[in-house]
Amino acid sequence: MSTIEEIGDGPVIRDARPDDLAAVAAIYADYVEHTTVTFAETAPSVTEWQDRLATGLPFLVAVLEDEVVGMAYCSPWKAKAAYRHTVESTVYLSPSAAGRGIGTVLLTALLDRCAAAGFHQVIAVIADNGNAASERLHERCGFVHAGRLRGVGVKHGKTLDTVLLQRDLT
Repeated sequence: MSTIEEIGDGPVIRDARPDDLAAVAAIYADYVEHTTVTFAETAPSVTEWQDRLATGLPFLVAVLEDEVVGMAYCSPWKAKAAYRHTVESTVYLSPSAAGRGIGTVLLTALLDRCAAAGFHQVIAVIADNGNAASERLHERCGFVHAGRLRGVGVKHGKTLDTVLLQRDLT
């Protein structure tokens, strides 16, 4: 099922395509290299993004003026079959798209796709790096706090907690 959603003068939200993945990789690589938002220490290659796209799980992009400015996708929460109705959400925007409401539109569209795909729960794992923007985004989209894992990540020499948020889709 293809999703194309235009938001007024805002972005077009649609399914990611293979030709979007170089832009997706570049957006994410900036976070990997310069922030503690992700605990990834090496940016995935375009081939690794192709593998994520090939899972068939919801994977969307936000396109503004013919440029991919954001992405949102989900991945399995855990490998065990008992978790099959639960996914983890991921949302990243290019710096030019931040603070413009694009993240909310993108995450809302992802949640709609997850519900349509039959998922019951969506988990967000957010690095607690002193910037609460991601938490606020998820709260706007109906996520509630589900817990905190203390000192579970080290990135750029900083030991970080993660905050777990959860959204019920049932």
